[in-house]
Amino acid sequence: MWGLPREYTLDIGYFRTIIVVWSRIRFPMKCPYCGHEKTRVIDTSHDTRGGIRRRRICVNCSQRFSTYERAVLATPLLIKRDGTREEFSRDKLMSGIRVACAKRPVAAVDIDRMVGEIEAELQQMGKSEVPSRLVGDRVIRQLKALDEVAYIRYAIVYLRLGDLESVRNEIDQLLIDNLE
Repeated sequence: MWGLPREYTLDIGYFRTIIVVWSRIRFPMKCPYCGHEKTRVIDTSHDTRGGIRRRRICVNCSQRFSTYERAVLATPLLIKRDGTREEFSRDKLMSGIRVACAKRPVAAVDIDRMVGEIEAELQQMGKSEVPSRLVGDRVIRQLKALDEVAYIRYAIVYLRLGDLESVRNEIDQLLIDNLE
């Protein structure tokens, strides 16, 4: 039927149903350098969040590049402080964390891992809406363990530390926690 191999079709009584086996269909991965559609996979690895990283080489220009595959799962809406709702944005979260970590010895991989973990936690909750405070609390907790200066920078905005006294109190608390 329609020129498909037999394994793609299934007979059910009077009806004929087509079953597409997605793992057998190949979508060309274009080279980002020359746009050629023929690339070859050199290496494949899996990350902790279930994503797949593939190292590729272009058949035409021999440039190497990486592709990342991850399932697109639904993330809940975030309920902001003022009651408005907003879609969770991985890019917005990553941008905020990068600003806090600017000119600090924090690897981009650590930031990406942190954002991925937070996103996975939100998806695993299975809720349609969560308070944005939940995301902020997770960022604060992870930044505190990763880099204290980045933590203070993020806390100034997130915790609304409006004066030097409140910033100093937060730094003092951080110092006390380190001594324990």
